[in-house]
Amino acid sequence: MATHTTYRTCPRSGLQFEDQAEKLIKINAVTAILALLVGGLLAIGVVLTRWPAVHWLSADTFYMVLTAHGLDMLIYWMIFFEIAVLYFASSTLLRCRIATPRIAWLAYALMLVGAVVNNIAVFRGDSSVMMTSYVPMMAHWSFYLGLIVFAVGALIACGVFFGTMVVAKREKTYEGSVPLVTFGAMTAAIIAVFTLLSGAIILIPTFFMSIGLLQNVDPLVYRVIWWALGHSSQQINVATHISIWYAVAAIAFGAKPMSERVSRGAFLLYILFLQLASAHHILADPGVSTEWKIVNTSYFMYFAVLASMIHALSIPGAMEVAQRARGFNKGLFEWLRKAPWGNPVFSSVFISLVGFGFLGGISGVMMGTEQLNLLIHNTIYVPGHFHATVVIGSTLTFMGLTYFLIPVLFRREIISPDLARIQPYLFGFAMYFFCLVMMGAGTLGVSRRHWDMAFNGHALAYEWPGAAYLMMGLVGIGGVVAIIGGALFVYLVIGSLLFGKRLDTGAVSPHFTPVQRAAPTLAAQTYGSAGFVAPGTFVLAMVFLLAFVLYYFVNWKYLSQLWGLS
Repeated sequence: MATHTTYRTCPRSGLQFEDQAEKLIKINAVTAILALLVGGLLAIGVVLTRWPAVHWLSADTFYMVLTAHGLDMLIYWMIFFEIAVLYFASSTLLRCRIATPRIAWLAYALMLVGAVVNNIAVFRGDSSVMMTSYVPMMAHWSFYLGLIVFAVGALIACGVFFGTMVVAKREKTYEGSVPLVTFGAMTAAIIAVFTLLSGAIILIPTFFMSIGLLQNVDPLVYRVIWWALGHSSQQINVATHISIWYAVAAIAFGAKPMSERVSRGAFLLYILFLQLASAHHILADPGVSTEWKIVNTSYFMYFAVLASMIHALSIPGAMEVAQRARGFNKGLFEWLRKAPWGNPVFSSVFISLVGFGFLGGISGVMMGTEQLNLLIHNTIYVPGHFHATVVIGSTLTFMGLTYFLIPVLFRREIISPDLARIQPYLFGFAMYFFCLVMMGAGTLGVSRRHWDMAFNGHALAYEWPGAAYLMMGLVGIGGVVAIIGGALFVYLVIGSLLFGKRLDTGAVSPHFTPVQRAAPTLAAQTYGSAGFVAPGTFVLAMVFLLAFVLYYFVNWKYLSQLWGLS
């Protein structure tokens, strides 16, 4: 051992936390929660302005609030939390010291400074350029500088993660392959490097343009490269939250993946093909060729969809196999009925898994079809889709993991267990409703970003059907309920960290206990009938397939009604 450090063994979970890694996980997670709090407060302004009957903020304030909401939620809340997950998946799960603690602290400092500088630029009011910050519309130079400094910090943190994996290998803290959850986190880190470098490639020249060193940045080039940042940042989230799903299946049920090899192959497909799905944001752009669009969205994207389908079968399947092994064998769904629905760690993840698949997955594939994209491009359907992926998929999953980490990492009891039981249902189902009615409004053509859908006071005001106003009113109601659910989560977390009952620290030792080689799963060892060790999951998968086919058919029918226009 080349270093002097200590390892704390958590008495509740048996996990071992290295001293520096534990502090870094805590500070990144807490900063993430604070970013979520800021983004949630801003969501109130967005929701109450897009609700036509309320229409709260003036145009200038609305665009400022919307810009900050997008950045704080998709970039700062997500990536701070993901860095905490990377340190947890490398140092804690592999039971090794963190590679370079000082550099990890530098990374955190850069990320924090970048996030604060960028937020100040937006709140000053001269950088309301939306999250996409498309050129030639320019923000203040500090807006771009903040994003660049944050990206550099996050890249360094990814480097620390890879370094920690090297340390674990060299110091033989585990045998065989890395655990599946760590493998998934490694997938997220590889995608993060691609994402952050894409952001640097296009934001650095834009920064030079904002300070007058460059005359112009080509808007079409900007859009293509920016979406390699914008869409791929969501793919970091996907790889991370799916890793957490596998972890929670193990925590809640002692479940093992049905086939480690297949699950690892699915993560590999993410690395190779998930970023190419960025193309569905620029299908209406003249900047790239039709051939490029078709290859990306009609061929490559489906390899990423295949990977998600594998995880969608493997994770509930693993839960079902574990539950059936405990004797919950009656019918197709006793295993699911007898799941720990009162445990917010499990309920958050299961609500997230179903919503991410049915709402986020199906709508994402539909948007990735070039002809269908024309129906809903730049309508409020698009935020409906990405709230299903980012909020129902990632945010709800991260909430579930936080409920696990409060006693295990922060050594505090949750202050109000009854509220904690309710919170995932309130937030999750409000978000289901919010996304559905937003997609409904988008199908009717309601614009994605416009401050006033009615164009009130204009000579050419547009007459929307009553259903569009109804849908947007329901968006407002669903959004307010979801914000209450999010506020409840922030209250539970901050309240527990400050006032929760202190728990036993556990044994502290200068040495780690190596991770034992995992035994292969039974489901993977049996052939022939292996697909039916989880019949309930198979039925759920068929329901999903049926919903997918019906939704696809409905959208082609909508499209056919437009053909008469030509």
